[in-house]
Formats: sequence, structure tokens, C-alpha cells
Amino acid sequence: MSPLTTLTVVASLLLSDLTNSERVLGAYVFQRHGDRTAKSWPPTKLTSLGYSQEYMTGNLFHDRYISANSSYRIDGISTDIVNWAQITASAPQDDVIENSGEGFLQGLYPPVGSIATETLRNGSTVEVPLNGYQLIPMSDVKSGSGSEDNTWLQSTSSCGKAIVSSNDYFDSNSYNSLLSGTCRLYQSLEPLVNGTFSASELSYKNAYTIWDLLFVALIHNSTASFPSSTILNDTVMQELLVLANEHEFNLAYNSSDTIRAITGMTLAGEVLTALNETITSGGKSKLNVQFGAYASFLSYFGLAELPATTVNFTGIPNYASSMAWELVTDDEGTEIPATSDIRVRFVFHNGTSIEGSIQLQAYPLFGQSTVELPWAQFVNETKRIAIQSQEDWCQACGNSTGICASSSGAGDDSSSTSSAGSSSGRGMSLGVAGVIGAMVTLGVLVGLLILSMVVFGLQFVPKSAIAGIHRGSDASTVPAMKTTAA
Repeated sequence: MSPLTTLTVVASLLLSDLTNSERVLGAYVFQRHGDRTAKSWPPTKLTSLGYSQEYMTGNLFHDRYISANSSYRIDGISTDIVNWAQITASAPQDDVIENSGEGFLQGLYPPVGSIATETLRNGSTVEVPLNGYQLIPMSDVKSGSGSEDNTWLQSTSSCGKAIVSSNDYFDSNSYNSLLSGTCRLYQSLEPLVNGTFSASELSYKNAYTIWDLLFVALIHNSTASFPSSTILNDTVMQELLVLANEHEFNLAYNSSDTIRAITGMTLAGEVLTALNETITSGGKSKLNVQFGAYASFLSYFGLAELPATTVNFTGIPNYASSMAWELVTDDEGTEIPATSDIRVRFVFHNGTSIEGSIQLQAYPLFGQSTVELPWAQFVNETKRIAIQSQEDWCQACGNSTGICASSSGAGDDSSSTSSAGSSSGRGMSLGVAGVIGAMVTLGVLVGLLILSMVVFGLQFVPKSAIAGIHRGSDASTVPAMKTTAA
């Protein structure tokens, strides 16, 4: 039931030969969450199986990028105890995705046992709990919050034009053809899903959530709660998966209206920024890991022209799928080489890694014939599809509220501030306004002083009288006001 079951076979033909002299300078990993409960029954939760998948995948990335014995080890990365300056992890505010990230990071840098023991000045030792458990903080990404509680992930992007573009698919000829042509298939599922979907909801319009419900049930539900039926067999599930793939890819990407792939554009910009930071920091930043949902995969697949490599890149990636961009060089030095000696390799692994092996396969990006692109070419191609700033995002999406609220008012204020010494017939200069403000403030203070005298029975006493009472004392230390009985 995998959407990309033949990827490893096709991809093996595209692998590049890796020499012993190759150095991996850094990498950016985008990781899908693990197995979860069905989307149609929110709140969705990461299952024990999903947590195990993520932990195992993280451990296998440890073996690839962290282990001292790996030929793919990132140059100079800490092999035992995590160095926070070298790794950045991020995820949207979503329980399933964030918990998946925690599991992955535990596998990426597993507990270090006695290595983490500290000796204090007084000679006593302190052991880190959980056998040297290592904490790796995660920051928030701007889009994708609540992804796994939404039946369609585009709504979590908040991008106005992208949402409109995705909805345009429901007016297309291809959609309407599948809607009418699959009516009987979806209606036949009614005995299995009538507790979740009404008869009117059983159509291609809900292709993904219907497939998702059945897929989750086949993994987790007992025979008693989800009895076997002649209605549902491997052939039917495969047909439902193909339809779900078609449905979701067309909502995530359209070659003639690329704003639909806003999540992929944003991801492309984040990847480019992070890899560039690895280069410009001299290799101080080494590994970025971002956790997310399948829509980011699909929209990036389309933007990077990966379906031209194999049609399987139009399918929904399995739980715990991974894609990574690796900075590599044949330079034998120990520093970051010139950018002319740096290449970028894109690798992908479809499916869960609970089986204990990860086969990251290299694929050519942007319709190129080779699986490694010179850094300059990767930059140019990525900039063509990427969004790299909040301003660009707001402009592309056509948003004008929230984080994209117009700043024209603030701009007007700042311009008037720059001409603070001038005044116009429609107002006063800031200098005059300042004097008036000071006078108003003084008036308020005097009013408060008089009020307090009335309330507490205070009265002014001439300084000369006070000086007479305290003759022989330093007049400067005598208060100008005294308290009398009311």
C-alpha cells in the first residue's frame, strides 16, 4: 500500500559513485512524522508505532551523519555529546509532528551513559537522568501549526492565494471526471465508514481522509472493531490510495499556478538559507532537521521537477519518510572550501524505518541529468522557486492582515518624525507639542498635590517658620511641608 513502492528500484539507476575522498560539509533533513491516529478523528495523536519509527529513523541518521565510522559523517560534527551550535531542529506547533521530532532527535543523539557524568568541586558526581539522556531544543516554524488536525494541510499555510489556487482544483475537468467516475466505489464503502462519513461525504472530494481512515484501521483496529470484508481488499485499498495520491498532489502543486506549492516554496527558501549558513559560518552550523507533513513533500517534489524522474514522486510519502540536501566536496582540506568546489546532493527515503535500515537514494533536481549540482547552480535554481523572506511571502500570498498587516501608517509617522522641526497648517510641530505636553503634565502633578493635601490634611508652612523652630540645624535638611492633625 506504499504510494512510492518502486522508488528504490528506479532510484538505484540514478545513484552517483561516491569516492573515499568525499567530505560531507553539512545537511538539511526534512522528516515526516510517524504513524498516527486517523485525521478524521481529531485530535490526532502519535502512536507508539509512530514514535518507534521516528526513533529508529533518527538512529539511522546518527549512523549516517554522526557516527565516527560513517563515510557520510558530517565533517567535524560532535560524535557523542550534541553540540547545540552545530544542530538546529524545528517543527510547527502540532502535537503529532513535535512528538515525532522528539523521538527522532533521541535517536539522532542517543543517551551517552557515564560520559555525561559530572564531577563537582566537592568531589561528588552527578549523573544525567535516563542514562545520559540528551536534550535538543526545537524552534517553531511559521506554517503548519495544527497540520495533523486538518483534513487538508493547505489551510494551515494561511496563504490566501494558495488556498484559492488549491480550491480551483475542485472546478477542474480532471477533478469532476474523477468525482463522477468513482462515485460507485466510494458509496460501496458506506458499511465500513458510516460512523465517520455521511453518505453525501462518500466521494472523491474526501479521497484522502477516507483512505486515511481505512489505512489507519487496517493497522490498529482489531478484527472485532473492524471486521474483514469482501468490500475491502488489497485491490480496493490500492485503488483508493492512487485516488488519494491524485487528489493530494493536485491540491499541493500545479505547474501553471505555482503559488499552490507555497509550503514547498517556503521549505526551499529555508533549505537554501540553512545550507548557505553552513558555508558562510565556516562550518559551525552543520545539521538542520525540520519536521513536517506530507504536503511539504508533495509541493517541493513538484517545484523541483522530481516527477520527471519518476511518477512515484506524485505520491504521498509514507510515515517517517525523509528527504535531505547534502553539501559535499572532494576538497581534502579541513576547512570549508571555495563554493566552486561544493556540490549539493538531494536524497530521499520513502517509508518507515522501523525495519532497521534506511536507503537514502539520490535523485536529480530541477530536471538535471546528474544527482549532484554545483553550489552556484543549486542556488540559482532554488531562488527561482523559493520564498526567502516574510515580505516576499506576504506579497506572493496577497495577504494584508495578521503578520502581513500594512505598515503604511507607521511609515507616515516615521516620515513626519524626520521633519520634527517643521509644522503645517494641519497640525503643530513636535517641538511645540512637547512644550504643551510638559505643561499639561505639570498641571496634573499640581492637581494631585492639592488633592492629597485635602485628603490627608496637609498644609504649607513658610520655610522661615520652620527654620525658626529648628534653629541651629541645617536648613537644607528641613522639609518644606509638615503634617498637622486634621
